[in-house]
Amino acid sequence: MEANGTAIIGRPLDRVDGILKVTGDARYAAELGPREPLHAVVVQSTIARGRIVRLDITQAERAPGVALVLTHRNAPRLPEGGLAAVNPPAGRVLSLLQDDAIHYNGEPIAVVVADTFERATDAARLVRVTYTTDRPRLRFDEAKRAPRAPKKDGHAPSDVGWGAFDAGLRDSDVQLDAVYRTPMEHHNPMEPHATLAQWDGGRLTLYDATQYVSGVRETVAKTLGIAMDDVRVIDPFVGGGFGCKGSTWSHVVLAAMAARQAGRPVKLVLARPQMFGPVGGRPQTEQHVVLGARRDGRLTALRHDVICHASAMEDFVEPAASPSRALYACPNGTTNHRLATLDVGVATFQRAPGEATGSFALESAMDELAYRLRMDPLALRMANYAETEPSSGKPWSSKMLRECYRDAAGRFGWAKRTTGPRTMRDGRWLVGWGMATATYPAHRMPASALAWLSPDGSVLVQSGSQDLGTGTYTIMTQVAAETLCVPASRVRFELGDTAMPRAPVSGGSMTAASVGPAVQNACQALRTRMIAEVVADARSPLHGAAADSVAIVDGVFTVTGEPRRREAVADFAARRGTPLEAHGDAKPGPDEGRYATRSFGAVFAEVRVDAALGIVRVPRIVASYSVGRLLNAKTARSQLEGGIVWGIGMALFEDSLLDPRDGRFANANLAEYHVPVNADVGTIDVAFVDENDTRFNPLGARGIGEIGITGVPAALANAVFHATGTRVRELPITLDKLLAQPA
Repeated sequence: MEANGTAIIGRPLDRVDGILKVTGDARYAAELGPREPLHAVVVQSTIARGRIVRLDITQAERAPGVALVLTHRNAPRLPEGGLAAVNPPAGRVLSLLQDDAIHYNGEPIAVVVADTFERATDAARLVRVTYTTDRPRLRFDEAKRAPRAPKKDGHAPSDVGWGAFDAGLRDSDVQLDAVYRTPMEHHNPMEPHATLAQWDGGRLTLYDATQYVSGVRETVAKTLGIAMDDVRVIDPFVGGGFGCKGSTWSHVVLAAMAARQAGRPVKLVLARPQMFGPVGGRPQTEQHVVLGARRDGRLTALRHDVICHASAMEDFVEPAASPSRALYACPNGTTNHRLATLDVGVATFQRAPGEATGSFALESAMDELAYRLRMDPLALRMANYAETEPSSGKPWSSKMLRECYRDAAGRFGWAKRTTGPRTMRDGRWLVGWGMATATYPAHRMPASALAWLSPDGSVLVQSGSQDLGTGTYTIMTQVAAETLCVPASRVRFELGDTAMPRAPVSGGSMTAASVGPAVQNACQALRTRMIAEVVADARSPLHGAAADSVAIVDGVFTVTGEPRRREAVADFAARRGTPLEAHGDAKPGPDEGRYATRSFGAVFAEVRVDAALGIVRVPRIVASYSVGRLLNAKTARSQLEGGIVWGIGMALFEDSLLDPRDGRFANANLAEYHVPVNADVGTIDVAFVDENDTRFNPLGARGIGEIGITGVPAALANAVFHATGTRVRELPITLDKLLAQPA
């Protein structure tokens, strides 16, 4: 459908919430709810494994302004010891003061509640704890010696194989056998985790910084043993999440427990160091990749074995072998995931989980294989282009990766690249060019939406989704406006409330693909009702017209072939006088299992490495993506640019440093947990191929929030090798790793 003769979907519409954000009028979880709540501060353990022997809260309770000190001795007993809602990803194993056991350094062991944040913080320092300690498991190199299979597979099986790997390896002419490593990483969104809990009798309202309002509602209700209808979760704006806000963590339930016990609303905001441990992070991985190929570059065998760390509290699998199951046309493959148990906090999803870490290993290995074959890295990938998904044999719902390769390579100038390492130089700088493939699976889940035509002629659309800063408000406004054929300025989209129709987690790049079709269906139903009523209205110029002859153009009803029979939607709405409502549901169709659904991209990177000091600079990255139909050209480009910046961080900076003596993170702050700043980021040139994946969903759109990070670390590592001749197989690529290995 069109308005003003121009499609609204896809246009670079400015963010509809942009003014609210730049003026400070957008309200986040910590800014919502009743005024003057009590403030809570979490007290954390200082050992990694053991038990609490003595917990002295006397001084804390006597401190000025303190209303409550919650510990395992006075906390309410919860159903099943607080484990009633353990069903990842929404429900995790939480620390809810149900016993004296310590499972990791930084685990919540008490909550101090006072009339101000400062007083709560001061009183929290007065809590005195004595422990008995057990020897913690904190060294990955030791834990990986006894890897174990996950107790429960995630969304994809832990082990997937096809063909006959051993036979395929025997048939190869050239082989590569290498191990790649990625470190622990932690999310650091601008907005830390925050929850405000308010009870009204037996009903609980939570203002929570979350990527999944419905998941928080369900998890908290089950954990506390109350009816789901008695819990409401509100969060209209999220200041970044990247996966850490996709699950319900301990502080959310603790805030609710404290508010009920104190008899007043309680606000709990985590400090930046508390973002390291209690709310998850990306697991450390060791990845063993074996490739076999013929002289012409065609793969005959592929093996990708992954060991990642997991908390002793709960299994979490980083599906790093997933890209190897999908990217290249290899007839014989085997992939598996194993866990190494550590006494640390529960790991979780971090932007492009599995795909970001796994593509670093696979795409670095493909680059190494290309050098052994004396073959152009791009030509090697083209020679192994997968027309169907290798591990399943399913056809793609849509795939335009070849076009991405050609477009990005052309814009980058890849044809001018010299073949050997250390063959390009600019003064003291060694110049390197590298490339890699980007990929991320397309996900979709059931979602619902409501649409109302108001008496003033405006349209209100609601869905209980979330906007992490990705532009959900804007793209859903565009979908609604185009479907109804009204100007986008006449549409208001609302989200972030469990009182609205249910929507899935805003994770796995699934919001646009899930909520978009629900909004489309609700607005299609509303348009049908509007037309049916206007032709039945004796006061309308369209009275008596056939419904199938009526269209809406730029907010005006028209009759085909009768240009004088027209009426503004606003006039019809005003005459009607009451809102007109329609509901829409959307879910994956019966053909979902027939196709493999993924997004793809090609990433080309240039690095400059100081020949004497090993300093790495990234002057430019050029990338092209196959992501289905774009819903907003501006926000799409912003998402991909942001993902590429994160890829630079993953390649060169990010590393959570766990002290092996006591399990505390040594760099749990933004001064020492390094992420890219403006000076670290050169030119980013992003483009998209023209694609419309209607086999995946009616909108033809796949999610784009996560694919941007994938491929970037490998492209940079490959460029560093081209510049220096030093192959770094362990992220991040730091000066010591370049200087320690003679070129």
